[in-house]
Amino acid sequence: MDRNFCCFTVLFQPPFWVGIAERWEESGYSAAKVTFGPEPTDAQLYQWIQKEWYRLKFSPAAEGERPATERKNPKRAQREAREATRQQGVSTRAQQALSRQREQEGLARKREAKGREEQRRQEKYLLRQQKKREKKRGR
Repeated sequence: MDRNFCCFTVLFQPPFWVGIAERWEESGYSAAKVTFGPEPTDAQLYQWIQKEWYRLKFSPAAEGERPATERKNPKRAQREAREATRQQGVSTRAQQALSRQREQEGLARKREAKGREEQRRQEKYLLRQQKKREKKRGR
């Protein structure tokens, strides 16, 4: 049975604290970013995840391998997590997924703006044509 795997990392990117949510599914890897103001406590993070996780906008799924799901000694896992955050911070894969999402949102905004501009031009054209007809009729 194939299971989904999620990871939530909180780190400081001046001047704000940022949370990076990473998700591995059957369709691939995706990520989302949320910005916190001051440093959130563990209780605040737990409460936020319970209430707001479903609202996160994850990037489109991309190809990616799942991390190994072997059981580890809790102390070893904690040590490895501390080392990973000390050395790397956010994974480059998460950054790439977030930049893809940002790019797609920008393209969607451009398409909408272009559509609105085209509609405005069409309305102006129709108004000019109507004025021409009225002028020709002597009104």
